[in-house]
Amino acid sequence: MLIKLRYGNTNTFFLRGTKGGLLVDTDYAGTLPAFFRAIKQAGIGIQDITYMMATHYHPDHIGLVSELQALGVRLVVLSPQLPLVHFADDIFARDRRLQYRPIDEDQARIITCEESRNFLAGLGIAGEIISTPSHSSDSICVMLDSGECIVGDLEPQQYLAAYDENPELKEDWERILRFQPRKIHYGHI
Repeated sequence: MLIKLRYGNTNTFFLRGTKGGLLVDTDYAGTLPAFFRAIKQAGIGIQDITYMMATHYHPDHIGLVSELQALGVRLVVLSPQLPLVHFADDIFARDRRLQYRPIDEDQARIITCEESRNFLAGLGIAGEIISTPSHSSDSICVMLDSGECIVGDLEPQQYLAAYDENPELKEDWERILRFQPRKIHYGHI
């Protein structure tokens, strides 16, 4: 079951599997109180969140990762994302009020896209994770066998014509459409 949480500027999604739960994206640093209000309202306890992941490592998608790690939620990182795990560190460091702690990727579970179906199955979630590098080289999409997919900040398909100079975007959408999605969930729409 997919539950959409909105407590800041970025959509967060919780996938409740039969054997665990996966949180996808965490909004900006400093939103932890709003996050807790949102999960409470949705009937989700912190103990229900086995893993978390980011569709990409921009600051508005990973701001709570280190705080949730400290609460026992395990981070899963896709291997194409490893070089950019600390992309937002300098951005967050500019605002000391945030008290941001960098992500500890040594405590993360690293998997490849090819391993993602087995990883998700271990949580009782049917689907897989694919690389979609047109937005940023670390961008991924979660493709559920139910036909729902979480695409983060990928440009909507209807805007393809505006991005003729970006053939990667067309390739990303071709890859997504092979899954015959019935509902697309964006990070900001």
